Amino acid sequence: MQKNIFINHFLPAATQAGDRFNLNPAIILAQAAIESGWGESYLAKVHHNFFGITGYGKPNLYWNGSKTEPATEGGPSHLQFRIYESELHSFMDFARLIRSAYPIAASMSFHPEAYAKEIAYSKYISEVNGDNREDYRRLLVGLASFAALHCAAQ
Repeated sequence: MQKNIFINHFLPAATQAGDRFNLNPAIILAQAAIESGWGESYLAKVHHNFFGITGYGKPNLYWNGSKTEPATEGGPSHLQFRIYESELHSFMDFARLIRSAYPIAASMSFHPEAYAKEIAYSKYISEVNGDNREDYRRLLVGLASFAALHCAAQ
């Protein structure tokens, strides 16, 4: 999906989630873009999971407990991921997760540099899966700036 189309399409969901959980919609959009490959990932397209949120934890208002274990080239991934009923549910559950599990990062969401550093060096990022914390931090800052420009133009 083209970047400007992605931002325009998901801005209402990011804004609603941001308003509900007092998070910066530009940060939400940036993380959705990173985690879903601008909406092109299998989890995003098929299961409305735009943040790669795993299927652990108790069902809540935004996630009914449904899970999937996508196959990888080598067979099953052995990781279960949440299945959402809608795009909005994914955005709301992500914002709920950040606000509840990463309250320090959440409190910094309107300061993208500080938020990105806090989230990139938290348990949110798993280097076991090959994630690079510093690359993630830099990418998140850049995409948050890009998203903020588009949000302001709306």
